[in-house]
Amino acid sequence: MILIADSGSTKTHWCIVDGVGIKTELFTEGINPFFQSEDEIAGQLNIHLLPKLTDFPIDEIHYYGAGCAFAAQKQLLRNAFNAHFSDASIHVESDLTAAARSLFNKRQGIACILGTGSNSCLYDGEKIVANISPLGFILGDEGSAAVLGRQLVADCLKNQLPDGLRGKFLEKFHLTPQLILDKVYKNPFPNRFLAGLSVFLKENIEYQAMYDIVYGGFKSFFIRNVMQYPLEGEKIGFVGSTAYHYRDILEKVAVDLGLSIDRIVQNPMQGLVKYHV
Repeated sequence: MILIADSGSTKTHWCIVDGVGIKTELFTEGINPFFQSEDEIAGQLNIHLLPKLTDFPIDEIHYYGAGCAFAAQKQLLRNAFNAHFSDASIHVESDLTAAARSLFNKRQGIACILGTGSNSCLYDGEKIVANISPLGFILGDEGSAAVLGRQLVADCLKNQLPDGLRGKFLEKFHLTPQLILDKVYKNPFPNRFLAGLSVFLKENIEYQAMYDIVYGGFKSFFIRNVMQYPLEGEKIGFVGSTAYHYRDILEKVAVDLGLSIDRIVQNPMQGLVKYHV
C-alpha cells in the first residue's frame, strides 16, 4: 500500500491508498524539518501515526511537506521515516511539488500555496522550473494566514483598528499585549499562533479595515510572486485553506490585476491520490 502525506506547519494529512483508491485518511500535527530535529519527527511519527497503521502494510511513502525544498531537510525526513518504515521506498518532496502535481497533474501551470505560509512556482508538467523564494513569515509569505495574522496583531497593538474591534479581538482569543509578544517572540511556532488569529479577519470581513488587510496581502502575493513568472498562456491555480476561504477576495484581486484563476482547492490530497494512483 501507498502512504501519501501532505504536511504543513499546522497539520499533516495522511492518506493510505491501494491500486484502486483511498483506504483511509487521518490527521496529525504539522511537521517542519526547519524547526524540528530528526529525533523529534521520528518521535512524533511513533506516537501519533504508527498506532493507526497497524492494519496497513506500507510499501511506499510519498511525503510532501513544508520545509522540504532542500536536500538536507529531505534527508532528515527520510531518516525519520526509515526509523519506522525500513522496508518501504521513501520519497520526500516539497509542499510546492504537491500543489503543482495536485493542481495540474502532467500539465503546465503556475501553482500557488496560500495556507499557514505561502509559495508559488512555474511547473512544466514534470518538475518545478522556477520559484520565487517565499522567505518565511518574517521576510515573505505574502498573503498567508501567518502574515495576515501578523498584520492584524500589528494593527491591533498599534491602535489601527476601528473602535471596539481591538477589544473584541483581544477578548475572543483571551490575549493581552504582553501575552501576544511572548507567543510571537519567545514561544515555538509563532507562525502557527499568528495563523490561528487570522480567522478573526473572516469573521469581521464587513469592516473595511479587515477587508483591506486581506486584499492587501493577496495583492502583495500576486505582485511579489506570481507576476514575476511568464504569464502568457499559463493557468494559475491555488491550494490552501487561506485561498479557499477567501476565494472571493482572491479572485477580485486577480481580476483587478488583469489575471484569472483556473482552480482553487482547499487541500491537494485528492489531486495527489489521482496523480499516484
